[in-house]
Amino acid sequence: MTIGKRVPVTRDGLERLKVELEELKTIKMPQITEAVAEARSHGDLRENAAYDAARHDQMMAKRRIDELEDLIRHAEIIDESASPAGVVSLGSKVTVDFEGDEEIYTIVGAVEANPRQGKVSNESPLGKALLGRKAGQTTSFSAPGGITQIKILSVD
Repeated sequence: MTIGKRVPVTRDGLERLKVELEELKTIKMPQITEAVAEARSHGDLRENAAYDAARHDQMMAKRRIDELEDLIRHAEIIDESASPAGVVSLGSKVTVDFEGDEEIYTIVGAVEANPRQGKVSNESPLGKALLGRKAGQTTSFSAPGGITQIKILSVD
């Protein structure tokens, strides 16, 4: 839970959170509730693995619903237009030279981070190294293989 802390998120990221919440509430939870009732109807709950599994699923779904509601309540939309042009900030799309390979990253809040999709958290070592930098600058960050240097090619 964020406990009152503002959560930076893009408009698209916020919409994805809202869609996930709606799906959990309107589709998944009713299915899980039905599975709990079905398993309960099978008798002795002390030795009913299906009931235990359904209750576990129900607990996990409820926990995720609570988490999503909290994230949405504390979401702060990233205003990309408020950042100085050409400077890496939340919402920036950054093209870098990463050990001879050109890679593109979008700097997002932690709740949206997905490295496979090129979405890098502003709280990650790479995100922190890029923030505030401009095209043409070189920066370094700590990676599992040691200190890694990257050159920023462009900032959109």
